[in-house]
Amino acid sequence: MRLVRKDLEKDNAGQVTLVPEEPEDMWHTYNLLQVGDSLRASTIRKVQTESATGSVGSNRVRTTLTLCVEAIDFDSQACQLRVKGTNIQENEYVKMGAYHTIELEPNRQFTLAKKQWDSVVLERIEQACDPAWSADVAAVVMQEGLAHVCLVTPSMTLTRAKVEVNIPRKRRGNCSQHDRALERFYEQVVQAIQRHINFEVVKCVLVASPGFVREQFCDYMFQQAVKTDNKLLLENRSKFLQVHSSSGHKYALKEALCDPAVTSRLSDTKAAGEVKALDDFYKMLQHEPDRAFYGLKHVEKANEAMAIDTLLISDELFRHQDVATRTRYVKLVDSVRENMGTVRIFSSLHVSGEQLGQLTGVAAILRFPVAELSDQEDESSSEED
Repeated sequence: MRLVRKDLEKDNAGQVTLVPEEPEDMWHTYNLLQVGDSLRASTIRKVQTESATGSVGSNRVRTTLTLCVEAIDFDSQACQLRVKGTNIQENEYVKMGAYHTIELEPNRQFTLAKKQWDSVVLERIEQACDPAWSADVAAVVMQEGLAHVCLVTPSMTLTRAKVEVNIPRKRRGNCSQHDRALERFYEQVVQAIQRHINFEVVKCVLVASPGFVREQFCDYMFQQAVKTDNKLLLENRSKFLQVHSSSGHKYALKEALCDPAVTSRLSDTKAAGEVKALDDFYKMLQHEPDRAFYGLKHVEKANEAMAIDTLLISDELFRHQDVATRTRYVKLVDSVRENMGTVRIFSSLHVSGEQLGQLTGVAAILRFPVAELSDQEDESSSEED
């Protein structure tokens, strides 16, 4: 994302002009947009024209519109963003108050105006405009006959290819059908890797599987690369890292990212930091439950006691339609930072973010035990009885 201009007033009202440059920037833009904002961008509108003879025709014209945002639709796989709203500025082709849908595209500038730019939204702009936050991890999660080729970006886990091949069982004295099917499966996975992984950007490719599938696959891939003189794979051999996972399904990627060998290799990526924070939270919940809280009310109580060391929060919560609820989450984030706590904002499209979503989307690791909250709840429940 490229920041063209930022005009903010003292009360944090104002506008920002941005240019999304990569597909992932559309995800950042989706998180910046809220109902009630005004969006100014170039778009195509179908208009009717009448000639001197009175015949009516229609043609498409490019024009710049300013919409009051009413609905936002994001397609995570295609990274496409459509914004629907009413026109709020004079335009020769579109009447005031008329509905229109703008499709935001990479490399096309837009201006977003808000009555209030909060700290979370401003931080997202900083992150989106920082070139260090690019997709630098790929993963192949596999088992016999099933593989997912994924890109692990700082904001989401994108499944780029799914390979499924029926592998017949080995038969006593005749393994040829099994071996041929397995070879066909490995070949399709290699093709998916070459098609979907950009080795100029990716620092590490995780190959995760149960059993010996990953070793057998990597042996096959590099033997074929030597035979066919595939320079792309041979030159990037050092980027492949084999790790254990329980299956070839996408959810098993979290286990692979938790592996200590992977964590040290990916120590400079946001994805690894999120996975570690969530792993630390679960360990704390298991061993010292008084120092691991989740749910907004519990976490707010812990924050009042200035006890939060690390706050884990899903970016989905900041897209809440109710302004008061959204403001409540922003205040929590600001307060934890003021109290010298660490805040980790998880992407709801990331495997770790999906898991945090199952825990209400907000959790906290505390500096010291806060037992009073559970005691108070016990007392209040006994009074109700």
